Amino acid sequence: MDVGVGKGAAGAGGPGGARVDDPAQTTCGAPTPSADADAVSGADPGACSSAPADVCPPAGAAADRDASGEGHPADPGRSCGEGAGDGSGDGFAQVRAVADAICYEGYLLYPYRRSSPKNRVRWQFGVLAPRAWAEVHGSGQPGVSGAAESWYQQTHCLCDAAPDAVLRVRVRYLQAQYKSVQRRTGADGAWEPVEALDADGELHLSFEEAVPREADIEVPVADLLAARRSFPVGAPGGTETAPLATRSGPAARTERRRLPVRARTTLRAERLGGPDGPLRLTVRTENTDGGVPASAPREEALRSALLATHTLLGGDGLEFHSLIDPPTRARPHAADCRNEFTFPVLAGDERARSVMFSSPILLDDHPRIAPESPGDLHDAAEIDEILSLRTFLLTDEEKREARATDPRAAAILDQVESMPEEVLAGLHGAIRSLEPVAAPAPPAAPAAAPPGPVPWWQEGGDEGVSPATDSVLVDGVPVRSGHRVRLRPRRRGADAHDMFLADRTAHVAGVFHDVDGSVHLAVTLDDDPAAELHDWYGRYHYFRPDEVRPLADGHREVRPPTGSPPGGEAG
Repeated sequence: MDVGVGKGAAGAGGPGGARVDDPAQTTCGAPTPSADADAVSGADPGACSSAPADVCPPAGAAADRDASGEGHPADPGRSCGEGAGDGSGDGFAQVRAVADAICYEGYLLYPYRRSSPKNRVRWQFGVLAPRAWAEVHGSGQPGVSGAAESWYQQTHCLCDAAPDAVLRVRVRYLQAQYKSVQRRTGADGAWEPVEALDADGELHLSFEEAVPREADIEVPVADLLAARRSFPVGAPGGTETAPLATRSGPAARTERRRLPVRARTTLRAERLGGPDGPLRLTVRTENTDGGVPASAPREEALRSALLATHTLLGGDGLEFHSLIDPPTRARPHAADCRNEFTFPVLAGDERARSVMFSSPILLDDHPRIAPESPGDLHDAAEIDEILSLRTFLLTDEEKREARATDPRAAAILDQVESMPEEVLAGLHGAIRSLEPVAAPAPPAAPAAAPPGPVPWWQEGGDEGVSPATDSVLVDGVPVRSGHRVRLRPRRRGADAHDMFLADRTAHVAGVFHDVDGSVHLAVTLDDDPAAELHDWYGRYHYFRPDEVRPLADGHREVRPPTGSPPGGEAG
């Protein structure tokens, strides 16, 4: 699937294509893993210190990386940096573009200005807040949705493993950072924070930023079969200041302040279904901060939270199984996997099953970036062409505010304003594949038209087409309104309904013909308590004939139609 046109530049290291591989920018430590998850709850990730690459942790340790570099703001030319294993067999490099797209989904929404109300409530996905706060304000119903704030994330995935297999896990997230613009006051020389400052014609604004972090863990699978292992994956706090150039007026500077993020990741492996059965790997990341009270406002809790948290799994001697379309031998075990606030999919090379990507945003197996995408626009459900054109229309004053809001907003403006015409033209659309259009079934005798003009969307509006009486062959059985079917949606895109509605039974409300000659069945779910209400309003789910199976008892009226004739509204 395509994640969406608009996320491509992350694959080249974000806008500008920079890569972070300077050993001096790597924050390393060598924590000792514990066999018990609770044994490291007091581990202080702030104890990590800068070190050159040759003293990074050995196998079994977690390495925390600041991909933007300590002492600098979140540089829009840098994405969450590559880990030590990139390019050396772990397969994470080929997933990096999609992972960065998830990392910055919703980071800053068009029109990319601090004054925009939607940019005052940020960080919507993969938020792992301090436990005391999350248990009061977060979701009390664990599910795969990463938009529900919690204090932990849990990934279950299935794999086959060689006896000497080694698991590599990369935990990635953003750490909140507040940028304060300050000016020097009178005689005492103190620094005074201000909301905005014009320094020689350049506007500077105080605003929240984020620093990308990642922690690598490497451990033999045999060790995880013997006992669970825990690793600190937090990040240190810090404060950095940088002067602002001013030719006149008081001296000015920016101060960027971060609180430490305290977190741990626990790994476990279990053999299922006997000695030849698959392994179930568990990756559980928790926020272990105990200093934020439940009464704290959300803004305060986010300063100690992991934002946009997601996980990559790979390694040597491992072959992962899809949980969306598992092989026969793994299907019973896939149903028992419990993924909470995240969901894993196969990633990377479609010919291999060597990497899993556990994302707080639902994806299909092997997600990829649309090749036409020239850069990440950070916007949910984005369409590059529309957002690029709308960015062109910003006034000079609006662009000035956007550049002062965040370095990534400035990079987006530069990217759009320098976009070649042929690249912009390529955003207009692309055909991925062509499918033959099946010939429609011969229509039944047209129903008698009601007196007076009939709107095109109601039965009788198109002569010869009658959703309430037309039928279509499904597995050689004519199916029409009133019949019951079992839903078997094809795996297409990242539509959550493809996953949640599979194998559900449904009541056919009508057979609809598209203008391109294709046929869809409008259905309501048998176990939906609001089915009759949807029927009355004409709100249906739509499936192609090859995505349903007729039930043996389907050829009888199970539920009489209610309300007006089906007109059809997408549900």
